Amino acid sequence: MWQRTRKAASSSSISSSSSRRRQSSAARVAHSSSRRSSLITCFISCHTFSLLLLGLLLLANGARAASKPATRSNKTSGSGSTATAAAAAGATAGATATGTPIWDHAIDLNEDFRILWQIINQDITFEIQARTLGYVGFGFSPDGNLAGADMAIGWVDKGQTYFQDRHVTRNGNPEPVVDPSQDYMLMLGYENATHTVLRFRRKLDTCDASHDIAITNDTMRLLYMYHAQDPPHGSVRPGTLPDPAGAFRPYRPMVLMQRAQMPLPSPTHDERVRVLELRNEDVELPAGDLPLFWCKMFKLEDINRKHHLIRYEPIYDSSSSVHYLQHITLHECQGAHAELEEMAREQGRQCLGARSIPLACNAIVASWSRGSEGFTYPHEAGYPIESRQAKYYLMETHYNNLKPDFAQLHARQMADNSGLKIYFTHVLRPNDAGILSIGMDPNWRHIIPPGQKRVVSEGQCIEDCTGYAFPQQGINIFAVMMRTHQIGKEVKLRQIRQTEELAPIAHDSNIDVAYQDFRRLPQSVHSMPGDRLIAECIYDSSSRKAITLGGLTMKEESCTVLTLYYPRQKKLTTCHSLPSLPTVLHSLGIEQLATDSNPVLISSPPELAGMTLEARLISYDWENQFGEFQEATRKGSFKPICWGAKNHVVPGSEFLEGYSINVTKTYKKHRRCKPKRLFAPPTERTAPPPVPGSDLSELPVLHELDNNNIIEGAARSSRSSATDVHGLSRGTGRAGDFVSLLLWLGASTWWLLLMLRT
Repeated sequence: MWQRTRKAASSSSISSSSSRRRQSSAARVAHSSSRRSSLITCFISCHTFSLLLLGLLLLANGARAASKPATRSNKTSGSGSTATAAAAAGATAGATATGTPIWDHAIDLNEDFRILWQIINQDITFEIQARTLGYVGFGFSPDGNLAGADMAIGWVDKGQTYFQDRHVTRNGNPEPVVDPSQDYMLMLGYENATHTVLRFRRKLDTCDASHDIAITNDTMRLLYMYHAQDPPHGSVRPGTLPDPAGAFRPYRPMVLMQRAQMPLPSPTHDERVRVLELRNEDVELPAGDLPLFWCKMFKLEDINRKHHLIRYEPIYDSSSSVHYLQHITLHECQGAHAELEEMAREQGRQCLGARSIPLACNAIVASWSRGSEGFTYPHEAGYPIESRQAKYYLMETHYNNLKPDFAQLHARQMADNSGLKIYFTHVLRPNDAGILSIGMDPNWRHIIPPGQKRVVSEGQCIEDCTGYAFPQQGINIFAVMMRTHQIGKEVKLRQIRQTEELAPIAHDSNIDVAYQDFRRLPQSVHSMPGDRLIAECIYDSSSRKAITLGGLTMKEESCTVLTLYYPRQKKLTTCHSLPSLPTVLHSLGIEQLATDSNPVLISSPPELAGMTLEARLISYDWENQFGEFQEATRKGSFKPICWGAKNHVVPGSEFLEGYSINVTKTYKKHRRCKPKRLFAPPTERTAPPPVPGSDLSELPVLHELDNNNIIEGAARSSRSSATDVHGLSRGTGRAGDFVSLLLWLGASTWWLLLMLRT
């Protein structure tokens, strides 16, 4: 009985324990199912949120790409603009999918070759549009010669675009060879039925001093080349570029980094803009290499209210005129003197220098020099023109044929009617602009010794004159023109305030006699009353055997900087200087001149007694005594020459004797060049520097992941659908976000699978 009861109790206990285990197991299963359901729900929610975020990022990128503006050009040259219309249309069509840059500048180097460029921070982007289906090249020369040139060469062949950074060696071979360091990056390349188009980018300073030329504010010598054929099979081996010597065209001097000028409204579409042509009348051109200075007076009586001159440009009477024209300067004449009226009725007359120009015509309105295409004023200023203030304007034209052989080939062209075209409007700008001339007065006392690599001359605008003439708030200089003649190499406009030298207003260490244009400064420079402004010119006279004197003709030399500024003042229009006679005599080792002698003779020191001044200039030992001469002229006294618009001398300046300022704080420019960085996708490798004689046509393509990226060797793109990677560098941050999001999604998936297994 008791055993049955115990067995029953045991059976009941086992049954109860089994029931509890089943309940506990069921509970665990239910809890596991509940946890799995929660994890799946969390995973789906997170992935849904992540996909939504990814979609929003893609939509934002698409909206940015769609909102990119179309291409526009702020500056085009007047000649040959239709020649590249097909290329321009093709470039726009080929890049509409990704957008095109807003070009700051565009110019036709000839009727078959156009370049466009844009500068953003330290990067410059170029586009070549050339009328050829062969290879094209564009680059820079240090001095206008091929040796040492920095070139970018490219072509399209069978749907592939080939592009390389090259240079011309100094061994006499004109063919550019591939650089060891590829610092130009291809962005777009294709050809249509008539043109080849290449777009590429580089750093302003690539830090490759051995093979590349830095792009600076200096005058750049642009080299360009094109040929009807491509290199065979895309090869870049030496000797495979067809006829490189014949493909090169004459270099073109240009300043690439000046501020972009705004487009000018067309007079035919904007009634607010008027155009006036000021032409010479049948000027007989000089024979041989003789110079001719011609002055013609114009009387403007129909401008009854104040207008602003907003642009001027040259008028060439014929293709022959281009070889003769050197300078055209338009002067404003004050008053209504009988001499001015008489000159206005004449055909014109020869003139040379200030002595032959009426005293009332001392204010410069416009100045054009060889190589310039004209000047457009910024929106904040214009030059004031009004008949009631000044109705007489004198145009001075300098003719000089620097290629005498050309005259023999075109002997029939003996008369010229070139001049200036001016644009003006009654819609006034906020400020009246003026022109101030700073530099050395053209005179024999400006002496440049022969056989020297570096001769420094300084024209000083002293603080007494700027303090008298400049308004209390100062002036804002927004453009400059630097003028020398044939041996000038460098010009700097310095600014000294008290004893501290500020940053130069303008500096060009590579000037070219064939290009002396008004250049717009990146930002206006403020100059205060009491500042000293110095035009510093450096000459290379190593090719000359005799001295060169200052003067107006091209065989003589000049040192002048014309500054465009606002607000205009009339108290000071010419601010020059000239070495004093004692300084000149001291620099030549002369102690005293004899009185009442004709010609002028030297009286002491005894070893020079009886020698004429001209003989001393010729016999001076320039090779061994140049240092003494240079120090004497730079530290000696000088005569300031300060004149106003009405040819009035600045009061008191005629009695002054100037000296160089003892500068206690100098300006030093720090040249910094950031090292290059090269990034390549994991699937591609960076090619080693090319081995001489090896075939470089199969170098890998490196896609841009950063602004410093470089394409190595031959880059390729489709002929029909141009490849434009312009937006990749700007999208680097967004691409990084996208990659991070994908990595997060992968990690979350792995975490979920791990939890499910446990």
